[in-house]
Amino acid sequence: MTASYATPPGGLPPQTALMTGRAIFTEAYCVIPRGCFSDIVTSRLPGWSGTRMWLIARPMSGFAETFSQYVMEVAPGGGSRAPEPEAEAEGVIFVTGGRIRLSIGADIHDLGPGGYAYLPPGTAWQLANETDSTAHFHWIRKLYEPAPGLAAPSPVVTSDAAVPPVAMPDTDGRWATTRFVDPEDPAHDMHVNIVTFEPGGTIPFEETHVMEHGLYVLEGKAVYRLNRDWVEVEAGDFMWLRAFCPQACYAAGPGRFRYLLYKDANRHARLRGVGAFGR
Repeated sequence: MTASYATPPGGLPPQTALMTGRAIFTEAYCVIPRGCFSDIVTSRLPGWSGTRMWLIARPMSGFAETFSQYVMEVAPGGGSRAPEPEAEAEGVIFVTGGRIRLSIGADIHDLGPGGYAYLPPGTAWQLANETDSTAHFHWIRKLYEPAPGLAAPSPVVTSDAAVPPVAMPDTDGRWATTRFVDPEDPAHDMHVNIVTFEPGGTIPFEETHVMEHGLYVLEGKAVYRLNRDWVEVEAGDFMWLRAFCPQACYAAGPGRFRYLLYKDANRHARLRGVGAFGR
């Protein structure tokens, strides 16, 4: 089946539109519907040309602590020769529209829709749109947490089409996960995966766990359990879940339901500093 990936609609709703929508921010989760991705909430980034972005997640005291997520829009000729200002930051890029040229050291990669790249901390990388069409991609950033005896991971460049999804046990393939890096490798302290539900697929219990999540709906629609609420979501919506927020899902169809999922992983709980009670 050919993959499709939602991109922000941009623009601005007409003055005749109803202002009531599905956006919600609670103590446990946030939903940013696709209709909120208008021109007036974009930002520019230092060191980037021909580029604007929707900043949809950032560390906030008392809510999510570990990551930021940008939806990037790069015009023809735009990009950056020095995109990452934090030497300790790792990143993931996932392309949803157009094409980009990603340079990692001396290696050059042309990535189209579904293209994925993991960028370790300290990596020298550059990004350019050398086509005649606008490019869209997600850029997820996290400060890498070193662990004793583990070297930081190496760069990974692949694509949605190149990585077979792995079905969850006892689901008859209705629920599957595309894992771009080895989930058994403890050097990785975050995972960015694609989760796919065929019509009728479910998360059949309320997951409650320490990993916080960012979920951008790439395709389809479903109802998602977030804390005490069932929320309808569709392609282009974003969900942001703090640690231990109960979650479940039911994908009724008519087509498959897919989302890009961020989670932190494979590290001890912090007892001091941000997100902890010790000092």
